[in-house]
Amino acid sequence: MASDDRPAQRVPVEERLFSLVLALLATETGLTKSEILSTVQGYRQSFRAGGDNANLERKFERDKDDIRELGVPLETVADPGDPGNNQALRYRIPRGAYELPDDVTFTPEEITLLDLAARVWREGSLSSESRRALLKLRALGVATDEPVIGYAPRVRVRDAAFEPLSTALERRQWVRFDYLKPGESAARERHVAPLALVQFEGRWHLSAEEAGTGAIKTYLLRRIVSRVTTTGKTTTTPLTGQQEAALAGLEEIWRNGVARVRVEPGTDAATRLARRRGAAAQPDGTLELHFVDAAILADELAGFGPEVVVLEPSELATAVRERLERTVADHADA
Repeated sequence: MASDDRPAQRVPVEERLFSLVLALLATETGLTKSEILSTVQGYRQSFRAGGDNANLERKFERDKDDIRELGVPLETVADPGDPGNNQALRYRIPRGAYELPDDVTFTPEEITLLDLAARVWREGSLSSESRRALLKLRALGVATDEPVIGYAPRVRVRDAAFEPLSTALERRQWVRFDYLKPGESAARERHVAPLALVQFEGRWHLSAEEAGTGAIKTYLLRRIVSRVTTTGKTTTTPLTGQQEAALAGLEEIWRNGVARVRVEPGTDAATRLARRRGAAAQPDGTLELHFVDAAILADELAGFGPEVVVLEPSELATAVRERLERTVADHADA
């Protein structure tokens, strides 16, 4: 139930992340967690004034990681008068770090196209909910620096499998789909009972009970390569605690997955990789990164080209090299 005792409105994850970025861009001094949860679209619908907001706070913690993963420079600022109080922490997105670097330039034709796109964006970038949130922030005495329109974060769209899996989860139905694992040339059919859909590191995962073995396995939605179909069979496996268990399992995999890379200073790679959750600069000048899926990390690192060299693990270094060689081969006759 929402704070006004009406049923909480379901807000899409993309809209919630967008609203969070918009709100944190709108203020120079930042917002406290309480201000965010009580005013920002996607949180305020479930916020209980003076009540238990533990689930909402966990959602915010995951969202922080997700927008940082998207490259948004989210900062945490401690209250000088109360440095040990986490509830007094303020969150902000400095515009200078979010805007384009000074050395990025455009031709007159590109500027014209960007201007036209900005005009279209400006008409619809602030929804009525966003405007209402800004009014609430002002009512709390929080100064908002306008204009906040024109700032569009890179928010991923849900995978096609999300909606049918969500429906099957609600109806407790078993499903079938084809799943392509990294390193395999052909997808294999999976028959599972969905137990939880969770977002981790900006990607959606399905925790499900495998038919025949009863084993609980996790599937990355982006690797489902067919339509999700129901089988007519239902499950009675309890769902209580499944979401928490799935997230804990992914967190453990992330913690144990460690890569060491050498990054060219002052490059886009250096800026973006240093902002990844858990990224740690080492005494020898290298950067330590955590990951859940080596194939996805290899895709990301290969995209930086010569700006990044993978030192460990060797499997990741090989995967990145293979992607770069494939790119060269694909463009050899261009």
